[in-house]
Amino acid sequence: MNTKSIIELYKKSVIQIATPYSTGTGFYLSHYDLIVTNEHVVRDNKEVIIDAEGLDKQLAEICFLDEKYDLAFLIPPKDHNMASVPLANAEMDHAEGDEILAVGHPFGLKYTATKGIISNSEHDDRGILYLQHDAALNPGNSGGPLISAKGEIIGVNTFIVSNGNNIGFSLPIHYLQKALQEFKEGNGVSAVRCNSCLNMVFENTVKGQYCHHCGSKIQMISQIDSYEPSGISRTIEGMLEEMGYDIPISRMGPSNWTIKRGSAIINIAYHEKSGLITGDAYLGKLPDENISEIYSYMLHQNFELDGLTFSVRRQDIILSLLIFDQYLNQQTAKQLFDHLSEAADYHDNILVERYGASWNEATH
Repeated sequence: MNTKSIIELYKKSVIQIATPYSTGTGFYLSHYDLIVTNEHVVRDNKEVIIDAEGLDKQLAEICFLDEKYDLAFLIPPKDHNMASVPLANAEMDHAEGDEILAVGHPFGLKYTATKGIISNSEHDDRGILYLQHDAALNPGNSGGPLISAKGEIIGVNTFIVSNGNNIGFSLPIHYLQKALQEFKEGNGVSAVRCNSCLNMVFENTVKGQYCHHCGSKIQMISQIDSYEPSGISRTIEGMLEEMGYDIPISRMGPSNWTIKRGSAIINIAYHEKSGLITGDAYLGKLPDENISEIYSYMLHQNFELDGLTFSVRRQDIILSLLIFDQYLNQQTAKQLFDHLSEAADYHDNILVERYGASWNEATH
């Protein structure tokens, strides 16, 4: 397979994952009917938000957690069209210089792919031999697949070392295949790996909070406490609930939420250090022609709009709201974000129908 074909195939299998604490990547394996990701991506959650090409954003249950090898499995939706992607032979050797491809959702962005080579096929970290490579990985890539030149998954992208160079580490596929086979023996019962004896412990065999193999204390997935927001996050979520949004589906990482209003997608973020709350409504995209007319319209509106500002980020047209947390309560939050939502939906239509902007693909 050529690189372009590999990238297109994995677009239909690679999944964006979000929790109230983090964002990451996962990938679907049809043979096991499971979504694979890193344990640290989904840690402290019973369920997570998944989003993918051809798949509506929704909640997925976690069915396996493995802190030792940093692996987690999710139950996929019953009705989906995610593509089947191949796992490499676990016995296959990988040599320094072999070309690889890493795909995922870094920084919460949609699907990206980076190329590189294996620079060390046996990097030892606490007794686990990782594949070290130079394909660019960033926060949000965790849990995504490392792919060979043949288009086969050879590893799970797990962590990076930030030293000015692109140094990524992926868990080789034989660790994953071993965990998949062990989990399969449980016939669909959720499980965790005991950190003490490293045995897989299934929900229907555990005794209280202790591993039945070695007696060490263990936390099963069913025993994980549900996330409860506090402070400004609680205020924002109260506001979103009052506006009629599904709160768990809206969460997109630490102090981040995404909602849809008409034809506009609105990203809400709270920056605790600065106390700044931002609402960025992504409208249409700039047209190829007559750009000066649309710029003139947006500049004029910046004088007319009360508390809102138009800007352009690459090709995206954005309508933004800024407010400091000291001025925010649930009532004022709802008023401000209602204003942003209504203005975004209204101006999106004008930008497209009158000035030739194109619709945001994520909403059409």
